[in-house]
Amino acid sequence: MNNQSEKFTERIRASYKPDGSSIYLGAAILEGNVLADAEVNLSLQMMNRHGLVAGATGTGKTRTLQLLAEQLSDAGVPVFMLDVKGDLSGLNQPGAVNPKIADRASQLKKAFDPTGFPLELYSLSGKLGAQMRATVFEFGPTLLAKILNLNDTQAGVLAVIFKYADDHKMPIIDLNDLKKLVFYLSEGEGAEEIKHTYGKISTATSGTILRKIVTIEQQGLGAMFGERSFDIQDLFERVDGKGTISLLNIADVQSQPVLYSTFLLSLLAELFYSMPEAGDLDKPKLIFFFDEAHLLFKDSSKTFLEQIETIIRLIRSKGIGVFFCTQSPTDIPESVLSQLGNRIQHALRVFTPNDADALKKTVNTYPRSDFYAIDQVLTSLGTGQALITVLNEKGIPTEVAATMLTPPRAHMGPLSTAAYDLLLQESKMTEKYQETVDPESAYEILTKRINEKLAEVDGDGSTDRQAPGKNEKSIFEQVMGATITRQIGKEIVRGLFGMLTGKKPRSSGSKSLFGF
Repeated sequence: MNNQSEKFTERIRASYKPDGSSIYLGAAILEGNVLADAEVNLSLQMMNRHGLVAGATGTGKTRTLQLLAEQLSDAGVPVFMLDVKGDLSGLNQPGAVNPKIADRASQLKKAFDPTGFPLELYSLSGKLGAQMRATVFEFGPTLLAKILNLNDTQAGVLAVIFKYADDHKMPIIDLNDLKKLVFYLSEGEGAEEIKHTYGKISTATSGTILRKIVTIEQQGLGAMFGERSFDIQDLFERVDGKGTISLLNIADVQSQPVLYSTFLLSLLAELFYSMPEAGDLDKPKLIFFFDEAHLLFKDSSKTFLEQIETIIRLIRSKGIGVFFCTQSPTDIPESVLSQLGNRIQHALRVFTPNDADALKKTVNTYPRSDFYAIDQVLTSLGTGQALITVLNEKGIPTEVAATMLTPPRAHMGPLSTAAYDLLLQESKMTEKYQETVDPESAYEILTKRINEKLAEVDGDGSTDRQAPGKNEKSIFEQVMGATITRQIGKEIVRGLFGMLTGKKPRSSGSKSLFGF
């Protein structure tokens, strides 16, 4: 080892040697050589300061998420992560040694110990895991407007509908509740009422909202709205001292990126609202991996971005860390990027002027290095290598280190079909969330109101007319041409992005919301 290597190793060891528990990421690389003594560690105490895992396609980002999840689980820290391609379920089974893994372990001078980890499988469709749902009210108008791709006018109308439901104590549990409210307040019995108290809702706007709701249903994704809604406390499970890895498999809904990215944000919002202040902890309560993060920010309004920024800034005080995973740091707004203290940057590829611009901006996010030309390193990293800087226990960025990452110890790929099915069958979450309940919500309330009005029109004041059952069509549904397939219901749960916050609702007298 020459003098430069010795100096570099000393600098890395001093920078990446936390006093408390840590995650071993790998060993630093200098001039093409892996220096096993120059260990790169990430303090558990600082993981609630959030992080970024970035890099071009095929550079190893998913496996980096896997090795982070594994070591967090070992430390007793539960993990929530997105499985975009359906190939992370192998976390439940020990991996196998192959020549590449053996070579990497040899360079790092670390024994490879194949290990499986406790895993819970979830799904938005209910086909690939325990059904993960949220009520429409838990989503709130802001997130729902993003899912439905509404413009500002349509989003304002949706906010009015939520406000009306709040004021009249009508829980909006699933999409049938929402469809009924939209029609009732625009073309039905409630159109005149809402005109005088909230403002007229045009039939053109309501028609657009209804069509977009129906599109979601036709894509088979209506099941994610309703009850039994997901209990975030289930994310904090441990098995034999290991943190459970909760895996949301979206392989069957990859074509709906806005929907699943927004759903993840709704979970973060609920965690932010529900969890108590935790202060400084030796290790986080939960780490939330947000894969395909660019989808969350694409075409988002300024207000929406401000809400995300607020969550990221404040949720760390609840003991929760959020790691975004995307191709380039430029995919993340600067206001959010500035809050991500831990950076694991895989290789960037420069093929176009835009790529060159992204590289330049990425370089500017790193501390100055005495040992690397950062732009050259970022374009020459191999698979399983990354440029790293994290926060030490004093909150100071560590020395920049090109790093050979330690290999994951679980199977790197999907479980076999038989093993996957067995894991689902044995899961208590599968049993818990297959149950459906159906208390009174907006659908029933409005159906009763409509039928009472119809009884009055009969001229004799009779109220003997029965409200239609869930599998029958009322006059309302006949007008809408929609088959009612109610699934679920629950009392209103008030999420951060909803009209309600668990406190007395703020007055909504803004004319910009109600003049449609």
